[in-house]
Amino acid sequence: MAHMYSQKVMDHFTNPRNVGEVENPDGVGMVGNPICGDVMKLSIKVEGDRIVDAKFKTFGCGAAIATSSMVTELVKGKTLEEAMEISNKAVAEALDGLPANKMHCSNLAADALHKAIEDYLAKKRAPASENEKKRAAGEG
Repeated sequence: MAHMYSQKVMDHFTNPRNVGEVENPDGVGMVGNPICGDVMKLSIKVEGDRIVDAKFKTFGCGAAIATSSMVTELVKGKTLEEAMEISNKAVAEALDGLPANKMHCSNLAADALHKAIEDYLAKKRAPASENEKKRAAGEG
C-alpha cells in the first residue's frame, strides 16, 4: 500500500534519520500503542534549554518509523518550549500528510518527544538519589 504514503514518508521510512539511542541521554520517552503494537523510544540530549540531539528506536509500521525519524529532525536545535509545541499535526504536515488510518503514529512520535522532555525536566528538578550520591562518592 505504498502509494498511500507521500515521498517524504517513504524517504524517512527507507532512510530513517537518527536511529539508536543518545549516549547518556538527558531525557527518555517511551510510548506504545497496544492496539497496533507500535512501540517508540525517544532519547534526547539537552544543552542549556535546547535539544542538541535526538534519537529513536521504533518497533512498528512504516508510518511509525517515518514519524519518529521526522520528530528527531524537527526537534534538533529547538528550545524545550518549542519542542513541547510540536504536535502530531505538525509531524504529519512535515511529512506531507499521512493516511487517516496512520495518524495515530504521529501521535506516538509527538507523545514520545513530550515524555522525553518531561523526563528531562523531572530529572533536573529531582535531587540526586541516594544511589547517585554514593556513586559520586565512589562507594557504588
